[in-house]
Amino acid sequence: MPFDYGGLETPSRAESLTLMGSVPIGRVVFTERALPAVQPVNFVLDGADVVFRAVPGSRLAAATRGNIVAFEADDFDAASRSGWSVTIVGRARHVHDPEELAVVRRLPLDSWAPGPRDHDHYVLIEAGLVVGRRLPLGRPTVNSV
Repeated sequence: MPFDYGGLETPSRAESLTLMGSVPIGRVVFTERALPAVQPVNFVLDGADVVFRAVPGSRLAAATRGNIVAFEADDFDAASRSGWSVTIVGRARHVHDPEELAVVRRLPLDSWAPGPRDHDHYVLIEAGLVVGRRLPLGRPTVNSV
């Protein structure tokens, strides 16, 4: 397994996507009024692409209309000091094509947000850059003085 400059494992693209697909919540990182913004969403992977829902007219729906965004998901265990983080960077777009809509509507993507979700937009982030990092189990701990 390769390591980065900080000694963290760097899983392959395929393994990173498998890790990301194992959790239900991630964070969309986007620009709002020229400032960085982050919003958690529940999501599903469709191959390497991230799919989630956004309320029409919301700041998230506006920010993900054809823009480059980042998406991050992770899982950590404080007791074992292990875990992983995967970030995808790519173009976000709303799904409008009827055939593609039929496909994403069949994905196991149930909204965690309250209220009816019949009019949500489906947003797809096309995975360009995929970067994973992992703190392995059994890593020695360093005590500070």
